[in-house]
Amino acid sequence: MSAITHEQSLEQFHEQLAYVLANYHSHGKRISNYHNVVIGGLGGSGIGGRITRLAFLQQSPVPVEVFSEYGLPAYADAKTLVILCSYSGNTEETLSMFAQAKSRGCDMICVAAAGKLKDLAAEHGLAYYSVALGYQPRMTLGFGLGTLVMIMGELLGGDSTGLIQEVEKMFQQPAAIMEKARAMYSVFKPTIANKFVVVCDLPYEAVAIRFCQQIQENAKGEAFVSVLPEANHNMIESYYEKHDTNFLFLNSGTNPRVNARFEFLQGVLSKLGNVIYQYPVSDASLISQFEVIHATDWVSIWASNDKGADNMQVGIIMQLKGHLEGLK
Repeated sequence: MSAITHEQSLEQFHEQLAYVLANYHSHGKRISNYHNVVIGGLGGSGIGGRITRLAFLQQSPVPVEVFSEYGLPAYADAKTLVILCSYSGNTEETLSMFAQAKSRGCDMICVAAAGKLKDLAAEHGLAYYSVALGYQPRMTLGFGLGTLVMIMGELLGGDSTGLIQEVEKMFQQPAAIMEKARAMYSVFKPTIANKFVVVCDLPYEAVAIRFCQQIQENAKGEAFVSVLPEANHNMIESYYEKHDTNFLFLNSGTNPRVNARFEFLQGVLSKLGNVIYQYPVSDASLISQFEVIHATDWVSIWASNDKGADNMQVGIIMQLKGHLEGLK
């Protein structure tokens, strides 16, 4: 059991970025040495990879993909860089990916707090980055995402130190973010037991997934992601009547045609009396994404408290782990 509560992890979030800055060391790798990059991880240890992939989508000259699976794609070979993240270091899917990466001759970087992944990295002389102990995995996004941003920045020939420093500074005085979080929660509080649908554009897809994961694990509620423009070609046809749904809109504003789609969808949902909140997103930058993540993380905690859900326990997940252990 973690001794650190979700509230404490959010209040002290800047310390995670400070840890990354203090413990990061050069891996000495360059993107030109690889045909592709695969980031592997699950749950709270995997979402940082999804955010990082999208953050560097327009910068990376080679494909960067994220896998939350037991296996690697067929194309993973000696020209693939595999970055594996597991807070415990014992996630069975991630360890399976490690074994495959090793057998195929992939280069690797490992991010873990402890466990087998840490030991394997030391055994094979791989680049390794630490994470502080004492947290639950979903509390550690600052460690994981911060480290991955530093890794990718260096890989692409740059330096993300200044960016992480700016994010750390923002969270040293988070009053403005908290105000936005409270405004958002005031809209959803009366219907907090309803499911959530996060409508987003591509730059915010991973941020939307993160919020859904937090609602699911912390508040024990259903939550789903709807990405525009794709969802305008199918999901929009389900909106002929009011739904028992809390709609959160996350739009980076980077595409005028997608902006028009958001406006149309908001009109459709509003006329039917649906509950909608459009977060005041500034842009598609990582700094803005960190802000939205922090605000929505608070919403998931307040939701758990109002619903009487124990956000420190994940009983069914633990039952599943016991079930799988019994099959070995």
